[in-house]
Amino acid sequence: MNLTDLKIFACVARQPSLGVAAQELHLTPSAVSKALRRLEGDLDTVLFDRSAKQLSLNTSGQRMLEFARNMLALADQAKADVSGEQASLSCRVAGPAILLWRHAEQVRQAMAAYPEAEIHLTSMYEDEALAALERGDVNNALVTSEVLHGRGGYWSANWVSTSLGALHLQLLAGLQHPLVTGALAVPGVDGSDASLLISSQQALEYDFVSPSRSLFCGKQRGNLSDGWRDDQLPRKIRYWIDDLQLLLSMVKSGRALAYLPDFALTDAGLRRLEVSDCSFQCSEEVHLVWDAKNAARWQTELASALAVHADVT
Repeated sequence: MNLTDLKIFACVARQPSLGVAAQELHLTPSAVSKALRRLEGDLDTVLFDRSAKQLSLNTSGQRMLEFARNMLALADQAKADVSGEQASLSCRVAGPAILLWRHAEQVRQAMAAYPEAEIHLTSMYEDEALAALERGDVNNALVTSEVLHGRGGYWSANWVSTSLGALHLQLLAGLQHPLVTGALAVPGVDGSDASLLISSQQALEYDFVSPSRSLFCGKQRGNLSDGWRDDQLPRKIRYWIDDLQLLLSMVKSGRALAYLPDFALTDAGLRRLEVSDCSFQCSEEVHLVWDAKNAARWQTELASALAVHADVT
């Protein structure tokens, strides 16, 4: 039994067909099939039920898959810890695009001590990210507290969640929007020029842009998708855009307002509008979920670094 055969087995187990697995592994289907037969020979056990078109794990295969994932994780952990800063490790983080945007630079800084490391940021909705963590496709998932409380069908006793602080949503406008360029706005109550104080009546005179799906879980929620309380302050949502970058470009163009996370203000093309008579505030707690049992030292360091950044900000 060798690690290469275990990697091939784990890949085939999560792919819909041997051919798809072969493409991912950059091997021929024949080479993949031989590796599976070799592993079954080492174990003296058949791991798949085979038909003309597909392979499906049998009971023995299901048990072996858990062992394989643990052994592969331990092998990666040993390699990373023994090689130290020169380890050619792979940091794989999955989560909603909006959370990857928030934490991408923090992840890069936290991994700066490992110059040979590869950093993979994969955009997935929260349940998909947890499912990928369960499969071993990624080693970190970014999610909000809402999905942690529900936990869906994905949670392991070996997982831990590290709090990365709260994400607050704000009303944002582009620099060319009339509320920013016109005389309607005055400096914010905090005395800074980072926000502009307006009334809800002023805000509601203009078009809004909103995703039709939650930017976190991906569920179709219509005007409830961005956290704004239309039951209290009904907007005119003229644009429905689910692509985050396209939505941002619409806001920066000055054509529409949007209710977006506060960290979006790092973009120089946006300004915060403080609505003086708005009675609600939407916030989301963000967490990094990772497998503490099979974690290498760099994963523990990553979680600690991100948590420290959350405490500072």
